[in-house]
Amino acid sequence: MESELKEMDQPTLVGVMKASKGLEGIAFHTPLMPNVNYSDKYGADVHFKREDLQVVRSYKLRGAYNKIVSLNPAEQAKGIVCASAGNHAQGVAYSCQKLSIKGTIFMPSVTPKQKIKQVKMFGKDMVEVVLTGDTFDDAYQAAMAYCEEHQATFVHPFNDPKIIEGQGTVGLEIINDTTAPIDYLFVPIGGGGLAAGIITVFKELSPQTQIIGVEPAGAPAMRDSIQAGKNIVLEEIDTFVDGAAVRAVGTETLKICKDYLSDIILVPEGKICTTILQLYNEEAIVVEPAGALTLSALDFYKEQIKGKNVVCVVSGSNNDITRTEEMKERSLLYEGLKHYFMLRFPQRAGALREFVSDVLGPGDDIVHFEYSKKHSREKGPALIGIELQSKDNLQQLLDKMTEKNFVYEYLNDKPDLLQYLV
Repeated sequence: MESELKEMDQPTLVGVMKASKGLEGIAFHTPLMPNVNYSDKYGADVHFKREDLQVVRSYKLRGAYNKIVSLNPAEQAKGIVCASAGNHAQGVAYSCQKLSIKGTIFMPSVTPKQKIKQVKMFGKDMVEVVLTGDTFDDAYQAAMAYCEEHQATFVHPFNDPKIIEGQGTVGLEIINDTTAPIDYLFVPIGGGGLAAGIITVFKELSPQTQIIGVEPAGAPAMRDSIQAGKNIVLEEIDTFVDGAAVRAVGTETLKICKDYLSDIILVPEGKICTTILQLYNEEAIVVEPAGALTLSALDFYKEQIKGKNVVCVVSGSNNDITRTEEMKERSLLYEGLKHYFMLRFPQRAGALREFVSDVLGPGDDIVHFEYSKKHSREKGPALIGIELQSKDNLQQLLDKMTEKNFVYEYLNDKPDLLQYLV
């Protein structure tokens, strides 16, 4: 999937500085904002780099524009192509519109209408959206075939030195906006373009900073590749964190990250959902799953960052409101507050009343109940979802069900079956 890069094409600090100059008037210089709540929580000086406030609501514009503007007039005249179902497509679309360059963007047919609409809005009449296939890989293959036929230039989402240098301007702004030395910098990782770009800056200007990469637990492509010493293609991934869930990182980004990342943290998708909901309720900040990665990682480093200067890159805010219920569900499951059971329910009058009064705790609640009475049987299957007031109530609930002879099968540890049933 990744294009081969020549050794002479390594991203450089000079290239990042040039990209920063070229992005003036195109991309916002986003704020580096201190956060009181997170600073108090962790006993550290925590700042958010707010790329969720970028023009297209993510940092992806920086790399896309830097790549496209670097093409010569002949390459620009033939048009550019990308394959994406998310933020990269929006960055490319906006760049095409600003530079008056024709772009063709291939997206999977299952891409939410909201994202398609955003791409068309940013690209206006300079962009054609082509919906094809069911997956990103289908869209990518169609995009490469189109490039071959029309001799157009493919704009890769991360594995390109110009993309990396464009994303590196995030790091340059962080350096320019702080007076105190940065002890820890948490960076989200998908394909690795942002991390590689920030490393390109920090290894020269702030080498003492520990750069911590953060991946979703369901798509640890960079962690696995570094451990294996080669680029690993994951067979299966959880695509929930769509802005950071890739099967393989870039050959170039891996080369940079493996030598300079201090650590990589894998964050469970459920914890990411908890962070998204907390940011919305407590900070009035709307982020997408990838945008919550770095803040979700702080719990894993809470001892190391005490008393330190910490920066978290909040990478994007292209969240789809229709996913809110799924986020609540994942959060409750991760926090141990929601539990599903397949219960063999007694088929007699008063059984449900007994379950509610004698089994449930005073603050516990039935939030899902499916039951069909089976004739000529003593017991019938009931699918029950229970939300607990405290996760510590679970053992008491299990003990009560056993004591009252409610035979059950616990479903939380059977995610495939649970996904099918609920």
